[in-house]
Amino acid sequence: MIGDVLTSSVLFEALRKKYPRAELHYLVYRHTLPVLRNNPHIDKVIAFRREEHFFYLINAVRLQKYDAVIDVQATPLTALVTGFSGATTRVSYEKWYTKLACNHVFSRSMQAETEAGAAIEKRLRLLSPLAPDFPKNLKPKIYLQNREKRQALEMLQEHGLNPQEQDLFMISILGSSQQKTYPPMFMARLLDWIVQHTNTTLLLNYIPAQENDVMAIYNLCEKETQERIAIDLYGKNLREFLALTSYCKALIGNEGGGVNMAKALDIPTFAIFSPELQKANWNVFEDGTNNVSVHLRDYRPELFQNKIQKELKAENMRLYREFKPEFFEDELIAFCKKHSANEV
Repeated sequence: MIGDVLTSSVLFEALRKKYPRAELHYLVYRHTLPVLRNNPHIDKVIAFRREEHFFYLINAVRLQKYDAVIDVQATPLTALVTGFSGATTRVSYEKWYTKLACNHVFSRSMQAETEAGAAIEKRLRLLSPLAPDFPKNLKPKIYLQNREKRQALEMLQEHGLNPQEQDLFMISILGSSQQKTYPPMFMARLLDWIVQHTNTTLLLNYIPAQENDVMAIYNLCEKETQERIAIDLYGKNLREFLALTSYCKALIGNEGGGVNMAKALDIPTFAIFSPELQKANWNVFEDGTNNVSVHLRDYRPELFQNKIQKELKAENMRLYREFKPEFFEDELIAFCKKHSANEV
């Protein structure tokens, strides 16, 4: 997923600082390439499609004759690629099959020690077989070009928006799946509150294929809210979304890739976690001010007692319906007011 690829990119900054002359390659799914563009710490990106045969992938990696391979995904496929890579140092997370493929494995379970959070720290820990003194705290970064910023500004101006004169909020209105999408009625209520308490214009993060789902939420909003949503303005591709987001005062909505990308652009975020997810795994650089997140467990912990992950996944949609927006209304309004210069 895009968020995983972006988060794992911190390994390259750490490696580049430690080994400035090293040749560093990143093996990723092709659709994640936009978040890595212009990254100065990566010498080469090897992109592949899911449908490509894994024998091709194994051979492609083996031919590179790497000294070290770090498998952050830790799936059976990536374990095979790592195991047959021929690298002297092979590192991954602890699974029964990674133990067969790697000579260094680490548990995914850990208590975060810094504001970077567990998602960052457990990735950086994978570098420890190479040297003992890698940092625990590095923030993923996205590198936009001036041309991309200029084109995004032109898009905004074509829609009558000037980020120097009015505040823009990007709304992560849909999650990466239904299981990670806050219920439409609840999301519409949040948008109404934002408009009631700030003089902001709302941009929506979506693609044309999601238009019906987006319009369903839009139609549930108050008329005043609809008038403050730039419904026809959206990034036609991921880089356009990133450039548009760079002009926003904040990103608010479903936790996922959009939130991670906004953080990498140093844009404040307010994230709503799906009930099935473990907030502690992904609330990176959360400080309660610039980066805030909410989870049903924060307000109704009794709903999660004695529940294993499989049960939470099966009950996710029912738990979402329990996640009333009133639980975090005050937090959301305070966040919006803090990051908008124009309060109502």
